[in-house]
Amino acid sequence: RDCSTQRRFQKIFEEGPPIIAKKEVFHEMERAAMRLTALVGYRGAGTVEYLYSPETHTFCFLELNPRLQVEHPVTESITGVNMPATQLQIAMGIALYNVPDIRRFYGMDPTETSKIDFFAVNYPPITTHCCASRITAENPDE
Repeated sequence: RDCSTQRRFQKIFEEGPPIIAKKEVFHEMERAAMRLTALVGYRGAGTVEYLYSPETHTFCFLELNPRLQVEHPVTESITGVNMPATQLQIAMGIALYNVPDIRRFYGMDPTETSKIDFFAVNYPPITTHCCASRITAENPDE
């Protein structure tokens, strides 16, 4: 997701998938996030955030948020994956490759239990787009 537009540290607009990054750069961002979470043994819903430079098409790690974020409906909209349900299933000990929404996202039978090597398969292409906005109220005198 691209959450570049912020006001007072609050995300105002979220867009998914980001269109500013070239597809090959975005793919490398996905792979870098996978390597990071595997390296630290992370299990559960989370978001890896990067700073991206459109001038040089480079990115650098910003943070790993170990929780669902307020903009997770954008991810749900473009992937068809129910993020809170997936988070609960992982917490119950269900392997990510056995979560029905994940299997559907990867074009696999959700009733099967065969392992998915997420490093060996390509992330499915996203064919939808979503923009979300947050309405905030402020005191105009501040």
